[in-house]
Amino acid sequence: MRSATFFLDGAFRRGPAFSKLVLIFAASGGALVAYADARTDPATEPSQAAPKKKVVVLGTGWAGTTFVRNVDSSLYDVQVISPRNYFAFTPLLPSVTCGTVEPRSIVEPIRKIIRKKGGEIKFWEAECFKIDPDNKKVHCRTNTGTNLERNGEFLVDYDYLVIAVGARVNTFNTPGVVQHCHFLKEVEDAQKIRKSVIDSFERAILPDLDEEERKRTLHFVIVGGGPTGVEFAAELHDFISEDLAKLYPTVCNLVKISVIEHGGHILTMFDKRISKFAEEKFRRDGIELRTGYRVVKVSDNTITMEDKLHVESSVSYGMAVWSAGVGARPIILDFMKQIAQGNRRALATDEWLRVRECDGVYAIGDCATMSQRKVMEDILEIFKFADKDNSGTLTVKEINDALEDICIRYPQVELYLKSNQMSDIVDLIKASKGDVRKESVELDIEEFKNALADVDSEVKNLPATAQVAAQQGNYLASCFNRMKHCDKKPEGPLRIRELGRHRFRPFRYKHLGQFAPLGGEQTAAQLPGDWISIGHSSQWLWYSVYASKQVSWRTRALVISDWTRRFIHGRDSSCI
Repeated sequence: MRSATFFLDGAFRRGPAFSKLVLIFAASGGALVAYADARTDPATEPSQAAPKKKVVVLGTGWAGTTFVRNVDSSLYDVQVISPRNYFAFTPLLPSVTCGTVEPRSIVEPIRKIIRKKGGEIKFWEAECFKIDPDNKKVHCRTNTGTNLERNGEFLVDYDYLVIAVGARVNTFNTPGVVQHCHFLKEVEDAQKIRKSVIDSFERAILPDLDEEERKRTLHFVIVGGGPTGVEFAAELHDFISEDLAKLYPTVCNLVKISVIEHGGHILTMFDKRISKFAEEKFRRDGIELRTGYRVVKVSDNTITMEDKLHVESSVSYGMAVWSAGVGARPIILDFMKQIAQGNRRALATDEWLRVRECDGVYAIGDCATMSQRKVMEDILEIFKFADKDNSGTLTVKEINDALEDICIRYPQVELYLKSNQMSDIVDLIKASKGDVRKESVELDIEEFKNALADVDSEVKNLPATAQVAAQQGNYLASCFNRMKHCDKKPEGPLRIRELGRHRFRPFRYKHLGQFAPLGGEQTAAQLPGDWISIGHSSQWLWYSVYASKQVSWRTRALVISDWTRRFIHGRDSSCI
C-alpha cells in the first residue's frame, strides 16, 4: 500500500493535467492494477514557447566576457566558444611578469561567470577556424579529437554571431621575432617572461662566463614604447633594483634595460606632458631609450635595427620582449577575404557594431574597427533630410531642427563644434559665410558643404584597448536585451536616406582616462577634462581603479593581497 500511496500522492501533486490520467485504482491478489487515459485536457496543456534565437559568442576576452555578463540569457540561447576557458585582466599582465601580482589573481574561470547568470549559457572550449556567414555556421576545432574522424572538428549554427576573438601580436613579418622574442598578450606569456628573467640571472652567475657574456645575458630589450612595453620596463626595473639585487648582488651592476621605439617618443598616445615625464624618469632610472629606430631582424643573441636614415646598427641581448602593436588573427584575415575586406587591418563594422554585408554578424573588441560614416559622403542626403519644405535651400531654423538627429548619426559634427568653441550651428555658418543673425538666412547646397567641410577631421579610429572592448560588449548586450522593445519603438535617430528611425542609437565610446605606471610607485594618469596627474597619488588611484574593475570579489581580494604582500615581503622571485 505504500507504493500506491506514493504514486497517488505524486500524481496529484503534479497538477490537474496529470491527475485526470488516473481513472481506476484497485488492488487484486497483492498486485497493483492501474488504468489511465492518455488524453489530456487541451486547456491545461502548456503552450509551446517559440524557440530562442541562438547567439554564438567567439572569445572570452574583454569584449566577449562583458557581453556575456550583461546579455539577458533568458531571451536567447547563448553559446560561448573560446580556446581559453577563463577571462584575464590583461592590464595587469606586466605585473605578473615580475611577481608583483600572481597569475591566479587576474583570471576568472568563464564557467564561474556563466554560473552566476540565471540562464542556460553553454561554453565550448574550442577554437573557431572558419566562419560561414552564408549558411550561418562556424567551424570549430578542439585540442583533442572527439568526432568519428578524431580530428576534433564540429559545426555550430547561429542566428546571431558575436565575434570577439581579440588580436594577436603584430611582428610586421620581421625575421626572427617569432623564434627569439617573448610576447605579452596572454597569461602564459607573462609566466614565460617571469621564468626567463630569473633564468637569465641564474645563468649570469655561472662560474664559466666572462664579464661580456654576463652583460649580454643581463641585457633586457623591450621593442615597443607603448603602454605595455613601458609598464613592463618599469616593472622589470623595480623588480631588479628592489628584489633581485639582494638575491644576485654580484651581477646586479651588469644589468641593462633598453626600450626600442620606432616613433620619436614613447607613450605617444598620451598627453605630451606624460610622454616627457616618462622619458625623463626612465633616463634617471638608467633605462636606455632608443627612439626613432625600427627593428629589422632578430637573431638568437643580436637585434638589428635601422634609424630614419636607414643606417643599421646592432645590439646583443639576453632576453627580448616584443610589444610593437597588434594585428588580425588568421580567422579574421580569412573572414575578411570572404566578405571583400581583404585590404584592411581589422574587421570593419558600422556604428551599430554590425559587420558590413553580413546578416546577424557583429564584431567587437580588438578584432574589429568601427567605420564612422563621413558627413561629406552623405552631404546631399543630409541636405535633403533637413530641407523639410523642399525649397532647395536651408534656413538656420531648418538646420537647428535637424541638428540633434544629425549629431547622433554623425558625432563628428558635435565634436567639431566643441573643439572650435562653437555653441551651435549658427557659429559654424558664421565661420564659413560671415555674420549671420536671422533665422531666415538661407544656405544652398554649396554653402552648406562649405559650412561642414572640415567636420570629418574629428573622425578618429578607436584604440585597441580593454576600455573600448568592454564598452562595446556592454553596448551590444544592451541592444540585444532591448531588441524586441526597440523593434516596436525605435530609439535611434531619424534615418537620413529612408523613412523611420534607426532601431538603436549608435555606439559611442566614452573615454574614461588612461594610466601609465612608470615604476618607483609613480603613475601618470590622463583623465577626462584634460586632467593630468603624475606621481605617487596617481599610483594609488591606479590601484583602486584596476581593483574595482576586476570581475569578482575573489580576484579583487587576490590582487589586493598580492600588492600588500609585495610591499611587506617583496616580489616572488621563484620560477615556479
